[in-house]
Amino acid sequence: MTTRIICVGNTTLDKVWPVPQLPTTGGKYRATDYFEVGGGMAATAAVAAARLGAHASYWGRAGDDTPGNTMKHELAAYGVDVSHFRLFPGARSSTSAILVSADGERAIINFRGAGVPDAADWLPLEQIREADAVHGDVRWVDGVCAAFAAARATAIPTVLDGEIAGDAAFAALLPLTDHAIFSEGGLQAFHGMAIDAEADRLAALHRVRTLGCRVAAVTRGAGGTVWMDESGVHFQAAFSVDVVDTTGAGDVFHGAYAVALGEHAGVPEAMRFASAVAALKCMRPGGRAGIPRRPELNAFLAGQQDPLRQR
Repeated sequence: MTTRIICVGNTTLDKVWPVPQLPTTGGKYRATDYFEVGGGMAATAAVAAARLGAHASYWGRAGDDTPGNTMKHELAAYGVDVSHFRLFPGARSSTSAILVSADGERAIINFRGAGVPDAADWLPLEQIREADAVHGDVRWVDGVCAAFAAARATAIPTVLDGEIAGDAAFAALLPLTDHAIFSEGGLQAFHGMAIDAEADRLAALHRVRTLGCRVAAVTRGAGGTVWMDESGVHFQAAFSVDVVDTTGAGDVFHGAYAVALGEHAGVPEAMRFASAVAALKCMRPGGRAGIPRRPELNAFLAGQQDPLRQR
C-alpha cells in the first residue's frame, strides 16, 4: 500500500535570482536568471514525499491572492493533495526573495504574509489515523499542535522541522513531537545561547529529549547529522556531491525522513535515506525541481558506501 504522509505548516512563494556571488554591500547586481517557485518548510517536505512515491497531503493556509493560487497549483502539479490547503480572501501570502550564488550558498529575505488566521479548527483531524507519518514545522503552531496531538493519540509518528522559533513555539510543539530534527540555527534558538562546541550541541539535544521527543537531531549541511535517542548519540555523514543550490535541502530532508518512518525504517536507515535525498537535491537548482524520484535515489544509494557511524 502507498505510504501516506501529511505535512502541516508553512508555504511561501520563492522569487529566485541566481548571482555569481552573494552581495556584501548595497548597490546594483546582475542576476544570471530569474524564476518563481513554491517554497516553505512543510509544503516542500510534501513535494519531497510525493516525488519519493508517497501519497502526500499538504495542510496549510495562505492568502487568496496571486502567490497563494500560484503555490496551490504548483503543489497540485507535483502530485501533492491540496484539498486542505486553504486560501483566505483578503489575506496576503508569504513570499521570499532568494539570491543563490554560483557555489550554492543563498541569502533569503522573507515576508511572512498578513491576515492569515492562526486557527486550525477547520483541519480534518479524523484523517490523521489514516496517515503513516505526520510532519510539521514551527511556522503554524496551532495547526501543527492539533495534528500532532491527534497523531500522538493514535500512535502515528510525528516529525518536527525545528527551524528558528521562539520559546513559546518550542514549548507547545516539542512535547507532542516524536522526532525533532533541528537546523543549527533552530537548535541554537531553542538552546537560548551560542552552540560553540560539541558539548553544547549534545546538551541542547538532551534537553529536547527531556521534553518527550524520542529522537532529537540537528542537521549541519556538509557537516552531517547528529542525533540522540534512547541508545546514545549517533552520526550520519553527509554524502559528497557537487553542490549547485542548497535551497530547500533541509525541507527535503524532513519530507524524506517522514517517508522513511512511514515505511517503517529504523532511525539510522531513515537518517541515511533523508541525507541521500537532500544531497541529490543540492546537485540541481531550485528547492523542488531537483528533488530525486525513487529510482534515481535507489541507484545513488546502491553506489554509496554506508557513511553511518556511531559515536
